[in-house]
Order: sequence, then C-alpha cells, then structure tokens
Amino acid sequence: MKQEQMKIWERFLKGLLVMTGILFIATGIGYLFRYLGFSEENIIIVYILGVLIIAIITVNRGWSVCYSLLSVLLFNFLFTDPRFTFFSYDYGYPVTFVTVFIAAVIVSNLTIQIRKQGYRAEQMALRTRILLETNQMLQKAKNADEMIEETARHLMRMMGKNVIYYRAEDGILSEPRFCMAEPGAAKMLYLQQRERQAAQWVFENRKRAGTGMDQYPDAHCLYLAIRNEDMVYGVIGIALEGMMMDVYEQNLILSILGECALALEKEGYNRKREEALAQAKNEQLRANLLRSISHDLRTPLTSISGNADTLLHSYDVLDEQTRKQIFTDIYDDAQWLTGLVENLLSITKIVDGSVKLHLSDQVVDDIISEALRHIDRRAAEHHIAVDCGDVLLLARMDAGLIMQVLINLVNNAVKYTPVGSNIRITAIPRENMAEICVSDNGPGIPNELKERVFEMFFTGGNPIGDSRRSLGLGLTLCQTIVHAHHGEMTLKDNSPHGCIFSFTIPLSEVNLNE
Repeated sequence: MKQEQMKIWERFLKGLLVMTGILFIATGIGYLFRYLGFSEENIIIVYILGVLIIAIITVNRGWSVCYSLLSVLLFNFLFTDPRFTFFSYDYGYPVTFVTVFIAAVIVSNLTIQIRKQGYRAEQMALRTRILLETNQMLQKAKNADEMIEETARHLMRMMGKNVIYYRAEDGILSEPRFCMAEPGAAKMLYLQQRERQAAQWVFENRKRAGTGMDQYPDAHCLYLAIRNEDMVYGVIGIALEGMMMDVYEQNLILSILGECALALEKEGYNRKREEALAQAKNEQLRANLLRSISHDLRTPLTSISGNADTLLHSYDVLDEQTRKQIFTDIYDDAQWLTGLVENLLSITKIVDGSVKLHLSDQVVDDIISEALRHIDRRAAEHHIAVDCGDVLLLARMDAGLIMQVLINLVNNAVKYTPVGSNIRITAIPRENMAEICVSDNGPGIPNELKERVFEMFFTGGNPIGDSRRSLGLGLTLCQTIVHAHHGEMTLKDNSPHGCIFSFTIPLSEVNLNE
C-alpha cells in the first residue's frame, strides 16, 4: 500500500510541475506576443497549444481541465483591459472566455482519447508480438515439461519477478520448480505450506489465488492455472510480494498461459496419436510375425514329420542311402528352424536392450574364419574366397554377434545365388573403422527392392531360394547388431552383376595408435 501511495504522490507532483511550467512558458510567450504587437487571438492560441501539450504529457483529463481554467483566468488577468483584474470593459469577453474554456477542454479530451487509442494500439501490438514469441518458443519445446518451463521463464523475463511452477501429473501437482529473476533470492520463502496450499487450491478450483486475491491473500505469489476447458496442466506462481498488476498485465499473462495450455493440449493429442500409431505398428508386426510363422514353419515341420513317419513305418525296407538322405533332410530342416528361432530371439533381445555387448579386441581374420565353420553345408557348392589384406586388423566387437552377422550374410549369398557362384569376403581399414564386405556374382537385387531389404519380414520373393521362404529377419538382425556397434550397413551392386553387403565396426585402440 505504501508503494502505491508513493506512486500516486509522484504522479501528482509530476502533473503539477508540468502544468505550472507550461503555464509560465505560455504566459511568457503571451508577453512576447504582446510586446511584438500581436493580437489577443494569437495569445489565446498559445494557451490552447499548452492544453495539447498537457494532454500529451500527463494523460490525465483533470490536469487539462485545470490548466484550461487557469489559462482563461490568466489571460483575463494579464492581457485584457483593465489589466491585473478579473473584470473586462468589453461585455462580450465573458462569452469569449467561456468559449475558449470549452474549446480547450474539448481539445484536451480529443488529444487524450487519441493518445489512449495510440497507447492501446501499442499495447495490442506488444501483446501480439509477445504471444507470437510465446507461440514460437512453445513450438520449439520437445515435451510438456519444457513447455511449462519455457512459459515460466518467459513470464520471469517479462515481469522481472521470481516465478514458481508446478506440473500436474496423474491428477496431482508435482514438486515445485523455479525461474528466479533474483539469483540470490531465498527459495524457501516460496516453499512454505501456505504457498503450496494456495497452488493446490488453484489446481482444484481452476481460479486465481494468492496475493491480492480473496483466497490466500497473505501468500507471496499470485497463482494462476494453466488450463483449458477440460483439464488443468499445471500452476504458475508469480512472486508479486503484495504488488498489484494492472488489467493489461493480467490479460497478457492469461493470454500467455492460454497459449501454453493450447500447446500442451496439442502435445497431448500428438503423443496419444504417436502411441496409437506405435501400437498399430506393433499389432501389424505381431500379425505379420504370426502369419509368417504359420506359413513358413509349416513346410519344414511337415517335412520333418513326414520323414520321421517314413522312418518309423518303413525303416527296414529302405536302403542305406535313402535312410541317410532322410536323416540329412530332417537335420537340415531342424537346423533351419534353430537358426530362425535364434535370429528371432536375438533381434528381440537387442531391440529391447536386454542384451549387453561384450566388447573385446578381436582379429577380424580369425572371426571370419570361425564364422565360415558354421555356415550352411550347401556352401560347399559355391566358391568362397577370403581376402583380409596384408595388414592385421584388430576391431572392437562382440565376437559372437559379429559372427552371427557374417553367418547370415554368407548364408543369404549361398541361398540366393546359383550353384557354383563366387562369394568373396574382404576386410579393409577405412579411417577409424574396419569395413567387412560379403559380395557375390548372383542375379542381384532389383533397384525397387533395395530400400526394403533391411525391413523386418521383407523377403523380396526371390525364386532362387529353397522351398522354405525366410521370415525376413536375417538382414534386420544384421543391421541391428551393426548399429549396436556404432557402425553402418549398406547394400550396393557388384560388377558386372550381384550384390555387395558391407558393414563397419570400430577399430581397436591398438590399430588407432599404431
């Protein structure tokens, strides 16, 4: 209250000084005009000009009216005959004086109205600019927490006051956070139980409370809700410390909080939409998996079941070569099923993060040699060559997973190339990475399918493959393992035909320091 009274007295003294000063100046100019022989009408115009200046400077109609009255009296006292009295020889002067007084009041009113309109237009422009900045700021925020935090910072910079804010989570207010305009201010002042109760009341009743309000007027902050018609997203507290905001400031703050609530509502809708899309995608993946499993496991299981039934019922009548071929077919089908299950389990574990990489420095040549011992037995029908150069390459890797990548790539090359094709494995250093390539001279992959070869469940329908259509997990698993090693996996054409699958893994520190 004392601060408000001081401001009132300051405005009063300012208006009084301005009015007195302009009266003296206008009177001085009037004496100058009289000395120069100007008519009394010119002196009256000077006093009316003073009314305009008063209206522009003070924006208070009372000072303009007071000045108009005093200027008429001074003009009568100083410039009309008889001088230095409030009488006049001309009986028409009273009408003139009243007319001048009314004209001065009208001019002052018009000037004040024009200035107030300009001030309102300036406020509207400022409000529009602030709201635009707020909207841009909220669009840059990544989540709801950042939106409320940025709104609090914006209010803190705009008001120059400490700001406390609460986020609404699962129907309750979270712990308070601060944006301090005064770095050394005591936060404990705003953590008192009374402050928390005021914020909670605002959250529950969706109305303002705190300093200057009927509810919790003794609080240090004015608390306002960040809300729309259906939901309260949080509570903002502005540390006014007993000061009152004018109507413009209140409307501006409410507009900013409204922008924040609108952005939070939009963010909530987007998050729900993304969750729905992710759920739909998961459902689609699950459906694809079930469909692929039901279709692709039927052939090997039928083969195993049929061959086992043949052995059970006709074992004695079969010759040794036929029995051996049936056992081999059962073994191949079982191995295919084992590899498929291992790929499926590996990719799910790596994606959800349940598998941790066991990194160690390994010789790339040894890893390739070990991987070739576990490839499909039909690889013997192809020509496989390995070239790791003359420089010993040490790479930082999980040996078991990288071997699985190599086995999948070589088995794919064996599966999708004709018998007798050439398969070449190379390893070279490239900057701080080791690049390993598996190339073949098979029919290759059409350009329209290259972008999809790493997609889960995509097989491409290559007719060269065997009767068991793959689930399309091998290349997806390879890419996932390589990415877990911070490497990249690519596909490009071989010359004159065929494919080159290449991937990179980090070289060990020993290689980097040599």
